[in-house]
Amino acid sequence: MTITLVIADDHPVVRDGLRGIFAAAEGFEVLGEAADGAEAVALAERLRPDVVLMDLRMPGTDGVTAIGRLAKSGSSARVLVLTTYDTDSDVLPALEAGATGYLLKDAPREELFRGVRAAARGEAVLSPAVASRLLGQMRAPVPEELSAREVEVLGLVASGCTNKQAATRLFISEATVKTHLLHVYAKLGVKDRAAAVAVAFQRGLL
Repeated sequence: MTITLVIADDHPVVRDGLRGIFAAAEGFEVLGEAADGAEAVALAERLRPDVVLMDLRMPGTDGVTAIGRLAKSGSSARVLVLTTYDTDSDVLPALEAGATGYLLKDAPREELFRGVRAAARGEAVLSPAVASRLLGQMRAPVPEELSAREVEVLGLVASGCTNKQAATRLFISEATVKTHLLHVYAKLGVKDRAAAVAVAFQRGLL
């Protein structure tokens, strides 16, 4: 069975290279090429390919937006992301939008062929680097949430209060403030006040 494809990438050289790779291999047919996400969606709806090879960072409509549009339109095409980026901010949005798989452009030719075949069957496809990243996230401990009182204490510390001043404002003992801070340090994985405040701001706790 021949697997039909649409290639979406804003670089003509990349599109030409991919077309040549698949043209030289048995069992594949490239139906069209797109230079951005909007064009990819239009081609996928008109040509009904089995697989869309989708770059993520393209001018105009990006890959993630295009993947979401295809998913909402009920397109039968499977989207296999083919990009140079493997950061969390790229991988997760693409998979959440509906991509069947995620490969990197430095993947060997045979890995690319296997990925396209698997995507056409509806199977999840992940490059080893991306799979390792996602597995690491799953194994990472879930951050323990701060209690309302701990956030309150940390907020006063962030505003410049000493332990004594925080205790006075909250009508608790200085020892209790220290205990709350020790719990905060443990939950945030830090060792001092400055680091606790910095991490709290990063996580949007303050």
